[in-house]
Amino acid sequence: MNIFDDDDAFVGTPKSNYFSIAKTANQNIVEMELDKMFRRFAVAEKILEERGLEEEHEQLMKNMIIDPELDERTNSLYIELVGNIVTQCE
Repeated sequence: MNIFDDDDAFVGTPKSNYFSIAKTANQNIVEMELDKMFRRFAVAEKILEERGLEEEHEQLMKNMIIDPELDERTNSLYIELVGNIVTQCE
């Protein structure tokens, strides 16, 4: 075990790192980044609706509850949020 393990910002999961950083970072930046992410989701949802794909999307969501690729994408979003927050707080 490394003596610096407790100081490593990348110990834990992307989700746990996000919540740890979100608690201590500038809350205005955290809120702004969350708002950007929700807007991205809203745009994606709107595109699906406009193309008549919302039912297919719902079915895919049900089928992909346990899917390693979905887990990787979710982790990637947490990592992106952390990166965006940290770079603005420096």
